Amino acid sequence: MRQTKKMVIAALFAALACVATMAIRIPTPGTGGYIHPGDAVVILCGIFLNPGAAFLAAGMGSAMADLLGGYFLYVPITFVIKGLVAFLAGHAFRRLSGHLKNRTAAVAICGLIDVALVAGGYCFCESFIYGTAAALASVPANLIQGASGLVISTALFPLLAAVPDMKRMMAAR
Repeated sequence: MRQTKKMVIAALFAALACVATMAIRIPTPGTGGYIHPGDAVVILCGIFLNPGAAFLAAGMGSAMADLLGGYFLYVPITFVIKGLVAFLAGHAFRRLSGHLKNRTAAVAICGLIDVALVAGGYCFCESFIYGTAAALASVPANLIQGASGLVISTALFPLLAAVPDMKRMMAAR
């Protein structure tokens, strides 16, 4: 696949991560945060893009949602956490899809990476900002957010994998 087409698809994934994060927001009581379907796009970035492009697309798209949504403090934190989710999900998917007969199961395992990094990463960073008790209070909402990303990405994967250009991108990784 041509380099320009790959860049355009990565940019579209970044935009989709931003929109999916901002479009549907379910506020979490007591934390000031929200649950959103953007994590599904972050996971899918890792699956369909090469690791570097996945890191940048997921990180930039998710950080842009924080920037546009007024969560300025979280922009660098989100960039790193969501970028790492996509990067690690991509590596895990590549290794697991060769061993598992069902690639959708590999996507679900990538979702578990999201659950762990989102809950753990934000808890770690928030412990320095708000203190340990407040950071721990956000863990349940982040677990729900990660779980929703797991479910949505697992549901969307077969649809995207059937698109010829996406299938070629996945094979070219």
